[in-house]
Amino acid sequence: MSAVARRYAKALYDLAKEDNSVERMQRELVAVADAWDTSAELRGIFENPSFSMESRKAVMTGLAQRIGAGRLVVNVLGMLVDRRRIKFIREIADAFVARVEVASGRVRAEVITAAALPDAYYVELAKVLKSALGRDVTITKKIDPNLIGGVVTRVGDTVFDGSLTNRLADIKNDLLSQSR
Repeated sequence: MSAVARRYAKALYDLAKEDNSVERMQRELVAVADAWDTSAELRGIFENPSFSMESRKAVMTGLAQRIGAGRLVVNVLGMLVDRRRIKFIREIADAFVARVEVASGRVRAEVITAAALPDAYYVELAKVLKSALGRDVTITKKIDPNLIGGVVTRVGDTVFDGSLTNRLADIKNDLLSQSR
């Protein structure tokens, strides 16, 4: 996550907290970020130099109106367009969500597996992580077939790598160090 996204997320969180609209802003930022991620046409408008700044702002204002965004999010989107930082909207939304989770005593764990695992595994993992971290845990599931097998869990900046790929690398390094 970029420093730009963290700075904007902090400022937005502080504003939303003052305005008592943290949950609403979270929903709205995530909705805009989802639209950005899923619409190549929307991203194209901001990548194409033939569109004026006014046109871009009008498009973003229209999107904000369609999702029912409040004045604060509309103003933020306009500012991001003006500063040519709208491309960071996903990172900003994710950083905002992370800030909300920390403030509420929750933490997000990204669990990466080679294939889908049963829900019971994730429930048990959440219990173990809660016990270890002393905080409620929200699990985000991702599948990466390149792992071969095993599980990689990220909690903040900490990575628990139990993947087969990592284990094979450890074995290789052990063998190489013994042969010297």
